[in-house]
Amino acid sequence: MSFAELFILAVGLCFDTFAVSLSSGMCLPQIPRWSFIRIVTSFAFFQAMFAFLGWILGQGLEQIIGAFDHWVAFILLAYIGGKMIWEGLSKDENEVCIDVRNPRILLTVSVATSIDAMAVGIGLAVTSLSLGRIGLASGLIFVVTAAAAVIGLKGGRFISSKAGKYSGIVGGLILIAIGLKILIEHLEILS
Repeated sequence: MSFAELFILAVGLCFDTFAVSLSSGMCLPQIPRWSFIRIVTSFAFFQAMFAFLGWILGQGLEQIIGAFDHWVAFILLAYIGGKMIWEGLSKDENEVCIDVRNPRILLTVSVATSIDAMAVGIGLAVTSLSLGRIGLASGLIFVVTAAAAVIGLKGGRFISSKAGKYSGIVGGLILIAIGLKILIEHLEILS
């Protein structure tokens, strides 16, 4: 995968973090600087770490599912993307504020928004992404997720609640598009 594709993948994965940060930013008062840094770092760390751990898990699966790895990557990305779209379309307008200043809540939300990254990491492993590329992907995921958290938290007061709903839909569409690209490229190679 090219740098641009890895960057687009990182953008697609950060929308859950952006949506949570945005909703928290809209309903929380000013967040102290050190809490703000802890929140942003937590979101970014877990997202990048889970993608890398997924890749490690997927390395063991490569031997077993090499013949249909492109379908696995497509199905995982399509499922995650479809889930994000579904959640974006069915989101309740009166959701409760998530107070990410609380360390337990922050840990829970950081892990919850990163589960998708593990599945994506598995998908990347079975498409034979190298160690160097997953390192680059993890770094990009960290930076992009941190930026999404900062934008969400800072911009939450100024952006309407509709933006959180649509950000999940956009992220889902991006992940599905990447899955389709992997599938089409592999099927063209076989032709």
